[in-house]
Amino acid sequence: MSLKINVIIPAFNEEKSIAKVIHDIPSIVDEIIVVSNNSTDNTEANAANAGAIVLQEKKRGYGYACLKGLEYISSKKTKPGIVVFLDGDYSDYPEQLNELIDPIIKNNVDFVLGARVKNLREKGSMTPQQIFGNWLATFLMRIFHKSTFTDLGPFRAIKYNKLLSLNMQDKTYGWTVEMQLKALNHKLSYLEIPVKYRNRIGTSKVSGTVKGTILAGIKILSWVFKYSFIK
Repeated sequence: MSLKINVIIPAFNEEKSIAKVIHDIPSIVDEIIVVSNNSTDNTEANAANAGAIVLQEKKRGYGYACLKGLEYISSKKTKPGIVVFLDGDYSDYPEQLNELIDPIIKNNVDFVLGARVKNLREKGSMTPQQIFGNWLATFLMRIFHKSTFTDLGPFRAIKYNKLLSLNMQDKTYGWTVEMQLKALNHKLSYLEIPVKYRNRIGTSKVSGTVKGTILAGIKILSWVFKYSFIK
């Protein structure tokens, strides 16, 4: 497995936070890819100035942005061994990236999820509906798949070849849960690592609105039920 590491950061109007995220990513990373999801502020310029490769995805949706990043990676002659995803709002702690990739490099784990455990979360960093939604989705995964996931956190690392095998498709809110469900169905080895989580810079485009919360909840549960009956 190649030890090259690429980071994909979907970002929509994160001009105040994106440079902070990029600067805190450990130097072990070979390439940082920021996918501007139709941003209308200075996200793209700030990301480029901070040293990231900047792509544009006009179609709004978290999954669309992630898929754009993967499309770029697939076009490169030299592929990474590991792809890391994290958010552009500075709620994750990018310096913990080493903790996520260590089990992949040292123990050959396929997929590592950063779990936003309660004792490491800043007060108010997750809304009650987020907490409940995560609990419900992971509870159902335990029931249907006997999984040990406790979170749907965005900060995650996965072997590039294993990620390709998942044939990711979701274009919007269901990207994270789709990856976890397909990892279970493909019997990938996985591990959760507790990570810190803080209040984001700016307002969430999903949990910060009633519409976004409802749509995300519906999409997540639809993926859970869909993949709970696929063997």
